[in-house]
Amino acid sequence: MGDLLKGKNSIITGGARGIGRAIAEEFLGEGSSVTILDKFFPDDFEIWIEKLSKGSKNLFSRSLDVTNTTEVEQTCSDLAKEMGKVDILVNNAGITRDKLIMRMSEEDWDSVLAVNLKGAFNMMKALSMVMAKQRSGKIINISSVVGVTGNAGQSNYSASKAGLIGLSKSVAKELASRNVCVNCVAPGFVETDMTAKLNEDQRAAMLSVVPMKRTSQPAEVAGVVAFLASNKADYITGQVLCVDGGMVM
Repeated sequence: MGDLLKGKNSIITGGARGIGRAIAEEFLGEGSSVTILDKFFPDDFEIWIEKLSKGSKNLFSRSLDVTNTTEVEQTCSDLAKEMGKVDILVNNAGITRDKLIMRMSEEDWDSVLAVNLKGAFNMMKALSMVMAKQRSGKIINISSVVGVTGNAGQSNYSASKAGLIGLSKSVAKELASRNVCVNCVAPGFVETDMTAKLNEDQRAAMLSVVPMKRTSQPAEVAGVVAFLASNKADYITGQVLCVDGGMVM
């Protein structure tokens, strides 16, 4: 337990599992009040949230489709009123629909861009005025190393994550004078449900391009996000921080 984010109010999209869940745990442990927004909640979510909150009143959740602009606007307006101040936004919601481009459907393309890129745009648009009026705020967007390098079979996902980097840098320039920092964290291969499904050959091929020869744990990504969300990163904006074991150098 720490106090890196003590007294801060945080919103995390896609926080019900994986990296988003680890970020929620890290933020709560560092003293932040956390609201998790997600469209789908896994079966163990209620048990997890009850265990994590331990009776505290600092962990909340509600359903949200980040691609639905009207729903996002209403939810963010309600949260801003309830919280009084929105200190941190983490855009983590994301999906994959991997295929070679010659086999990729328009639906595969549109759905990934809608969640991964438009969803972040919707959230940032809805809360940027709130943070600008406060003259303070931190926005951390979860991109990916494939948004920097590209990856065969992930043209839609790579495009969405590269777009998120460009979006972040542009909004960082727009909001810098209002003391709102916008940064990206670009994870490499992280131990999640997706990587757990890989066979030994797939895992070996994956690790062959990682100088540190291992995957990362979600908590290792979450710690970096917490740093960028804290006052220790008040002079950092418009940056992409790769948490990838040296894949991108």
